[in-house]
Amino acid sequence: MGDDPKGDSKGDSKRDLSRDLLPSAGENIDPVEMARRDQRKALPRRFYKSAGTREDNGQYALLLDGRPALTPARNPLAVPSAKLAQLLVDEWDAQQEVIDPSAMPVTRIVNSALDGVARDIEAVRAEVVKYAGSDLLCYRAGEPEALVGEQRKAWDPIIGWMREAHDAPFVLAEGIVHAAQPDETIAAVRKVVKAATGEGAAAPLKAAALSTVTTLTGSALLALALASGKLTADEAWAAAHVDEDHQARVWGADAEAVERQARRKIEMDAAAAVLAALS
Repeated sequence: MGDDPKGDSKGDSKRDLSRDLLPSAGENIDPVEMARRDQRKALPRRFYKSAGTREDNGQYALLLDGRPALTPARNPLAVPSAKLAQLLVDEWDAQQEVIDPSAMPVTRIVNSALDGVARDIEAVRAEVVKYAGSDLLCYRAGEPEALVGEQRKAWDPIIGWMREAHDAPFVLAEGIVHAAQPDETIAAVRKVVKAATGEGAAAPLKAAALSTVTTLTGSALLALALASGKLTADEAWAAAHVDEDHQARVWGADAEAVERQARRKIEMDAAAAVLAALS
């Protein structure tokens, strides 16, 4: 992944490592499928002794044995935050005999931000806003009473926060019948998304993390609550899985579903860590 000016075969192998192992620009890989894919192919041996970082003009580059690392699209793997750079260092230092991309969720988010989101951040913001048009939190169960109460407890405070803090009232519906949201509400959400992602070098990284949380939870509102500090990652995750957790208590947990949820929670925590490191 580090650049080798000599261009020999060994150096080329290192430079192409991220291209082979990590998602390419715009690629959205499910954590479970990532793990299965990794099991089907031999993971490369760790080729570097240590990971580090170097600051240059406000950008903190990931270094492998002192050499700058690159993204799959050959961009410098550098971020505008010492805390975020340290998260990258920790992931790369944590690799043992082989390099396991399934254990590098922060690196994948950063690569996606630098290679994909940075080219069209408005499209990513728009996708988050689109989720708000049919947000998880707006679709409520009519029964049983226990589930209705659990949804209200977890979701109503976020609906109220959007209404009171951002002048964005949401229409709630029972069941799966679509509830169209007012244009004014969607416009208000667009402003919140813009504020949450900001401008400058950190914006693509924040947008990538916000998009990751939105996709994992099915809720732009939970993602925005997390980014705003209204919810912790654990609270947002629990709110996103009220229905599943209720069903598990009633009918018992499915082992495969539990495994999948655990892997997705790793991605959630990584996205939350990226947002926190940039705050």
